[in-house]
Amino acid sequence: MRRINGRSVLVTGAASGLAAGIAAGLARDGFARVAITWRESSPEHTLARIRAEGAIASATQIDFLADASEIASALDRCVHEHGPFDTLVHAVGPLQFAALERADEAAYRAMFDGNVRSAWLAARAVLPAMREAGFGRIVAFGMNGSAQSIPAPGLGLHAAAKSALVSLLRTLAAEVAQHGITVNAIEPGDIREKSLDRAEARKKTAANPVGRAGSYEDVLDAVRFFVAAERDFITGVVLPVTGGLQGPHERNMPG
Repeated sequence: MRRINGRSVLVTGAASGLAAGIAAGLARDGFARVAITWRESSPEHTLARIRAEGAIASATQIDFLADASEIASALDRCVHEHGPFDTLVHAVGPLQFAALERADEAAYRAMFDGNVRSAWLAARAVLPAMREAGFGRIVAFGMNGSAQSIPAPGLGLHAAAKSALVSLLRTLAAEVAQHGITVNAIEPGDIREKSLDRAEARKKTAANPVGRAGSYEDVLDAVRFFVAAERDFITGVVLPVTGGLQGPHERNMPG
């Protein structure tokens, strides 16, 4: 595919899982520079996949559960060394299972800092360059049902954080739209084996109306749609990628 001249993307939490496939997929689509963040797992496999597609790859270690000033400094360093970025795909978002009455403050902080604060800090880091360029694309990940605040027994803090994230993204979308920047969300569904491509996923059954497991390529398709340069009139949108599954189910939750 012809290289997309000048397009650059930051994909957070892309050492493994869905985000790793998305980062490599965007490189294959023609993004010239693909930067990723990682926390503990080595990013080398993802970097190799990105480079194999002909893009410039880089990685910055960031713990999105650390002190806010530490995260902001790491993000600023990433933007300075590897940016500016016209696209942000924020895939960081920890999940914990616990009934609300048994959850502790540490779980509360992990869910809200890891899902909401992380997106806010990442967006703040890339927005100045996007605003200056008059162009930007931001995509983050909710949870199946988060746009409607659907109850999720056993996942109460995670669900609350993801609903808060959707609210944050929709407000941000309204605030930056005049600068040519769009902000949208994707709700992944039953995607348990996150390294599967679509062909492999079609061989596995799953408890959703389509009847097969989801794949990183299914989510990548939604990311592609939102980050396209011509997609300037669609913002503040939440798109479920769930195989038709409606609302969260404890046994069908994304990781």
